[in-house]
Formats: sequence, structure tokens, C-alpha cells
Amino acid sequence: MKKFKIAVIAGDGIGPEVIGEGVKVLNKVAECSGDFCFDFTYFPWGCEYYLKHGKMMDDDGIEQLKAFDAIYLGAVGYPGVPDHVSLWDLLLKIRKEFDQYVNIRPIKLLQGAPCPLKDVRKEEIDMLFIRENSEGEYAGAGDWLFKGKPEEVVLQTGVFSRKGTERIIRYAFETARKMGKSLTSISKGNALNYSMVFWDQIFDEISQEYPDVETRSYLVDAASMFMVKQPERFQVVVSSNLFGDILTDLGAAIAGGIGLAAGANINPERTYPSMFEPIHGSAPDIAGQGIANPLAAIWSASQMLEFLGYEALADTVIQAIEKILQEKEVLTPDMNGTSSTSEVGDRIVEILSSMLHDEQLERPLFSQQ
Repeated sequence: MKKFKIAVIAGDGIGPEVIGEGVKVLNKVAECSGDFCFDFTYFPWGCEYYLKHGKMMDDDGIEQLKAFDAIYLGAVGYPGVPDHVSLWDLLLKIRKEFDQYVNIRPIKLLQGAPCPLKDVRKEEIDMLFIRENSEGEYAGAGDWLFKGKPEEVVLQTGVFSRKGTERIIRYAFETARKMGKSLTSISKGNALNYSMVFWDQIFDEISQEYPDVETRSYLVDAASMFMVKQPERFQVVVSSNLFGDILTDLGAAIAGGIGLAAGANINPERTYPSMFEPIHGSAPDIAGQGIANPLAAIWSASQMLEFLGYEALADTVIQAIEKILQEKEVLTPDMNGTSSTSEVGDRIVEILSSMLHDEQLERPLFSQQ
């Protein structure tokens, strides 16, 4: 039996609550498959760890994580710890050290999910955002000069290397080709006269190698408008770090809310482990109340299954999420329900058990893809 070693960093606030339900789902899927299992190792890192030890993770934390097949991250953030400390000393540290240069965020309107847009069919909101995840605007380059003086100046420098830009755009083209969908590049070349002009140039160069892939390019401000007014324009989307971060939160809003937003941080070469996470925050104001929505964490668990090679099982988890949204009987308060976090997880497990049993009878679902 194949055993996958998974590092769990449940993090702060509601992180442990939602990740617990994701682990429950992963174990059920593995149990139903019968040909693989998960070995979870828990790490207590995060902001609460920082308040006790003065650091977000162990000094040799990166070395410890190298031994795992994947990382399952909850949420990081806690009162008393500056956001830039929690971000740079854990999440971004892992992304950069493990060269997780592909960030994947699905924006897909499931049947039954609340959508603020009027008269929009689920087929019209089905996007896959591929965001550059290692450099760009989040490279951390810059300086703070003359701090506290009248002539104070801060410099925040975006870093766009040919290697980094080429590899994310090429990954997006390969994905669009595999899926048989169009590819849209998000830019701001009219105002950012170095970084985005360079981005546009690389996109045009690589597009010559993929004549079968339909392409579009939008300025980020126009893209934000079209995502609301004509979301069907977007299928596979490639963007820089900052633009992808902002637009995928907009995408979450139109596809049911942040409680359904999942993200994967991928090292495609598999030299290092990849990391999977719900993209909502730690919500310390509701932590411990048992009302946090676990569906984003469960969706990110499906992304982990897909990465590990079980695409059919991953798709079944998404179908289970859609079914619970359609039933509207077991949902957390943010989805206009009255159920607890664990009750939602339990219902997903029940749905999965039924679906996987039925599908196993019909076809060999559990062969690794």
C-alpha cells in the first residue's frame, strides 16, 4: 500500500478546526480506496508559537519539512503578531525555500453556492488562476531610507526574472493545452513600463510555441471589471504574484465566498514538497466556537489528491462539496446554515462514502491517474 507522508501545520485561529475536517476527509478517501493511506505529522508552528518562542517555526523547520510528500496548511495570523511577520516567516518562507513557484486557485461556481452576480449560470464562472508564486511584487526587495525623518523614503521593488516569468507562463500554456481551454494573461503594461512590458513580451514569445491555445491579454483593471460583468471570458488565467493574489479574492467573492476558496502552492518538478491551503484567514474572532466553514480546507485537500495522482478521487470530493451546497441542510453560519464545523465534515464524509461506493461498483475509480 502506498503511504503518503503529510506535514500538517494547522496554524492559528480556526486553522486547526478546518484542517481537522480536511484530514477526516482525506482519511475517508484513502480508506475507501484501499490502495493508499496517509501518515500525518503535526507541527505546532504559527503565531501562537511565535508568541511563546519568538519565531514562527523551528530553526530547522525547512529541513524537517523536506521529508514529506506534501504540506497541509491551515491559517496563519493572530492578534499581537504583525501580519508581515506571520507571512514572511512561515508561509512565504516555505513557498520560496521549496520553490513552489506555481500557485493554483480554482474559481468555480458550484451548484448551490451563493453568487452575488445576477442571472449568472454556473458554467459562466469556471476559471483556473495560475499565479506566479516566487518573485514579482512579493520578492521582498527594497529599502527603507531615512526612517522617521522628514525625507523618509521606502522602495518596494518587483523582481521579474526571465527564468521565473518564462516558467510560470509556460506552465499556464501547458495547463490550458491539456484542458483544451483558452489562456488569459493579466498585465498592466501601460503603466508598469518595465516589469509588465517584460511580462507581455515573454507571454507573446511563448505563445508562438502554442498556436493551438487561444490567448487573450487584459490590463488588470479591465480584468477586474470583466470578472464581474462577463466572467465567462476567463478560463485559464496567468498572472503575476500581486495581481493573482488580488483577483483570486475577487474570484472567491463571485464564486460563493472566501469559505470556498482553496489554493495550492506547487513545485512542479517535485524536488520539494508542495503545500495546500484554504486561502481564508485565521478568523480569531470565531476560533473555538465550532462554526468555521471547512469547505475551503476540504477543497484544498482535493487539490492535494490531484497532485498526488488521484484525479478521479479529487473530482469526487468536489462533487461532494457541491452536493452539500445543493442540500442546504448541513452548512455553517457563513453559508446561512446552523451546523457546526465538524457536522459539515461528517456530512461530507457520509456523501463521499456513498459516492465512492457507488462509483467503485460502476468502474475502477481508485487506480492512480
